[in-house]
Amino acid sequence: MALTHLNQRGEAHIVDIGEKAATRRRAVATARLEAKADTIALILGGELKKGDALAVARIAGIMAAKRTAELIPLCHPIPLSSVSVEIVADGADLLVTATAETTAQTGVEMEAMTAASVAALALYDMAKSHDRAMRVLAIQLEEKSGGKSGDFRR
Repeated sequence: MALTHLNQRGEAHIVDIGEKAATRRRAVATARLEAKADTIALILGGELKKGDALAVARIAGIMAAKRTAELIPLCHPIPLSSVSVEIVADGADLLVTATAETTAQTGVEMEAMTAASVAALALYDMAKSHDRAMRVLAIQLEEKSGGKSGDFRR
């Protein structure tokens, strides 16, 4: 199987998407923050010393999605139609869910995954003085739609 991000000499390059049609695309990615129960309660209750961790994490995730092409070297810059970041308790963890949408020539998976990752890291940063044992886990694509390769659902 030929790798599309390598040119004929085997060197990394950005894929030419010039001939592809712009289509509506959507991706959902998640990340988990594992923390002590009291840390999660402080985050959800907005009671951390640094302030409202949920608001900071949502904004950080949105900002990260907008800058994905600057962070991932072979990722195309694309116009984002929308980005949302939701954070909820899920068992003993916090689940960060990022949804990104675009109408473009290439997918929006990396933007969703970057948003979920950075939002989880922002939660860590906000709560690290209370719980240094937190872990960011299982950053993954949950679903995507649109584009030539079709739909995906984990």
